[in-house]
Amino acid sequence: MRSKILLYFFLIIIFFSCKKKDSTAVENITQVNNRISTPKILSEKPIQSFKLLGKFNYRNDTTFAKVPSSYSFKNIYVQKVVLDSFIKMTNAAEKEGVSFKIVSGTRNFDEQKRIWERKWKRNNTSDSVSNALQILKYSSMPSTSRHHWGTDIDLNNLNNSYFDKGKGLKEYNWLVNNAHKFGFFQPYTSKKSGRTGYNEEKWHWSFKPLSSHYLNVYNDSISYKDITGFVGSAVAKDIDVIKKYVKGIEY
Repeated sequence: MRSKILLYFFLIIIFFSCKKKDSTAVENITQVNNRISTPKILSEKPIQSFKLLGKFNYRNDTTFAKVPSSYSFKNIYVQKVVLDSFIKMTNAAEKEGVSFKIVSGTRNFDEQKRIWERKWKRNNTSDSVSNALQILKYSSMPSTSRHHWGTDIDLNNLNNSYFDKGKGLKEYNWLVNNAHKFGFFQPYTSKKSGRTGYNEEKWHWSFKPLSSHYLNVYNDSISYKDITGFVGSAVAKDIDVIKKYVKGIEY
């Protein structure tokens, strides 16, 4: 009799142990499913202005991670949740014969400044407004770039023509049809709809769950007094760069 009681007791322990594991598994699946829509970072401390402006070292930031070389062309960092979703997306694409690598990810203020001032000098014009507008066709002013946030990535090639035919067209069509499943969208689409700002960039994709949040905070906290420290910054207000370029998309 004693042995039967012990056996029943043992079976009860196993039953509740399995139930607990099942419950944990369900919770983990739910957490995974919710990661795209509600990344953990959104529940943490507010975004500091210096991050919105790119004035920090993302390599030392614990919310950022280096992209493995198998998923990038060079030494690239993005936010961890962005990298996680990108890896899921590119693994899914590879099952359909499509491959993606990140050409460019996070760029801080100094890195964007070097790009901007190199193009400013190359254009070699005394008309500051015209010079800025020329650069702004495809490159952001420092402190206005979405690449500061670690939410945006450039994929495979930096020319629209690459995505118009052959392999590039297949890649672009896959993104259009599937990227949203992993939280990514193309911020700079055709301007035929009346969108202002940068020209179309078929290579540029943004992780909406984070980028939309960053954009909202940027709109609420950044003004033209914050856009300074580089050649040509004085014309930022004249060309209304915040309204026409930063806010030139829905999210």
